[in-house]
Amino acid sequence: MSLRFVIPLLAGVALAVSAHAQELKKLKGVVELFTSQGCSSCPPADAALQKLIAQGDVVALAYHVDYWNYMGWDDTMSSKDNTARQYAYARTLGRSNVYTPQAIVNGRDHLNGADLNAINVKLDQFDHNGKGLTVPVSAALNGDELEIKIGAGNGKANVVVAYFDREQVVSVDKGENTGHKIAYMHSVSDVETVGMWDGKPMSVVLPSSVMDKAGRKGLAVLLQSATPAGDPAAIVGAAVMTVGSGE
Repeated sequence: MSLRFVIPLLAGVALAVSAHAQELKKLKGVVELFTSQGCSSCPPADAALQKLIAQGDVVALAYHVDYWNYMGWDDTMSSKDNTARQYAYARTLGRSNVYTPQAIVNGRDHLNGADLNAINVKLDQFDHNGKGLTVPVSAALNGDELEIKIGAGNGKANVVVAYFDREQVVSVDKGENTGHKIAYMHSVSDVETVGMWDGKPMSVVLPSSVMDKAGRKGLAVLLQSATPAGDPAAIVGAAVMTVGSGE
């Protein structure tokens, strides 16, 4: 995929960055839930994620892992890549193991994914302590292009795009959740790094056709730092966009 990186230098861009900053105030942070259709403890966390999405002030994503598949039900949205991302977070956080349901908040800490109150408290704490979303980020479709705009800030980070399906309803026929019909929101199907940010305002332009693959209905842009080993770390900016009818 060919990418075009644009470093905006025109005076008009300052107005755009200011507008993006206003949009940023609406977002408290990013919650990434690691879950599985085969995990009996996960449905409450899946429901909590729906509430986070409904709040409108959180970028909330679900990553279905594959290590529960041996229990008799293959999660229809699970992938090795999602599992690998969770283990990468474990290395970043100095942990030797992973679990479900696990919520990673702003790439900085983890909590039980079903504890909605604790998650919101953690988001508020990070925001108050300067560990929230401090860099303005936006994403918008413009004709046949998808433009991601990022404002100024400190440090360096990757521009990561997580593509997701807005909602899928699954009837689980085997495993620990046998007989349950569960609605899953914002389940990530693919993650890719589309650029690098060095603290200066920039834009990344992608073909809008990226939204057509595998029936994607939304995406989240994560401005995410990395450890020296390349594992995901603190998220300093984010935006979310859905297409079509629905939420």
